[in-house]
Amino acid sequence: MVVTHTFVVPESSVGDRLDLFLVRQMPDWSRSQIQRLIRDGLVTVGSEPAKKGGEVLTSGTSIIVRAEHEASQATAEDLPLTVLYEDADLLVVNKAAGMVVHVGAGVKSGTLVNALLHHIAALSTAGGEERPGIVHRLDKMTSGLVVVAKNDIAHRRLSEQFKSREVHKTYMALVHGRVAADSGEIAKPVGRDPYRRTRMKVGGLAPRAALTKYRVVRRIGHFTLVEAMPQTGRTHQIRVHLSSIGHPVVGDTTYGAPAKLRFGTGEESTLPRTFLHAAKLAFAHPITNARLQFEAPLPVELAAFLAHLASRES
Repeated sequence: MVVTHTFVVPESSVGDRLDLFLVRQMPDWSRSQIQRLIRDGLVTVGSEPAKKGGEVLTSGTSIIVRAEHEASQATAEDLPLTVLYEDADLLVVNKAAGMVVHVGAGVKSGTLVNALLHHIAALSTAGGEERPGIVHRLDKMTSGLVVVAKNDIAHRRLSEQFKSREVHKTYMALVHGRVAADSGEIAKPVGRDPYRRTRMKVGGLAPRAALTKYRVVRRIGHFTLVEAMPQTGRTHQIRVHLSSIGHPVVGDTTYGAPAKLRFGTGEESTLPRTFLHAAKLAFAHPITNARLQFEAPLPVELAAFLAHLASRES
């Protein structure tokens, strides 16, 4: 299905390149995809088809984009899947770091959805063909608990719980630096980075209110292990919030964590993943209303990294 997008260039975007402007307005599209639309004559600036992505914009100009995304239907794949709980209406799984939750642009296989479809054919359809069963997501390099809906009634009711903040989530995060307060909260709006579409930032484009509470579990040298309890569900929220107070998550070079860890006069490579793990999840069963609570221990690689840090600091 072709969808028409219409934009008017604001004063703040005068002098910007056409392709970069459209990437900021259409964050689900990559720059190369936008440039292809321009080459194919599907982008009109004013009354004329755009000739190149580097075209400079002027205030008040109307831009029309006729775009069609290819729908990706997920297929079953025999992949490792750790199921902690399952009944007629839902599953709770422990996702490994490195696994994308669902198929999408540039990702057609190897996802949690592909694994789920091999495990069970019947999943909710409310999320569309790319996201059957998926009520919420974890970042690719974040491990831990994910609840999955088997039918649309369960999906809708679980989604309502997430929206009304009735689902309680606790993450374990190791951050750089010694967090001074034993507990606290970060209340800063989060929006999309206007220049790097895969990132979020405090403020950013169309920022939405976001709140993360945290509690210090352990301080190890120049690192702090914290429990992070997001009260809202913004993309990359915990990572953005912790970075914004000067304590980026270990391994999260996207949000300011260093690629090298320094110990005295020596250094070593950081973790090949982010030290962020969805450790606890509590919600009401969407059909019976019984309270369900789940816990997932730290993955072996994260527990081993903590032990390594402790040995370096002893």
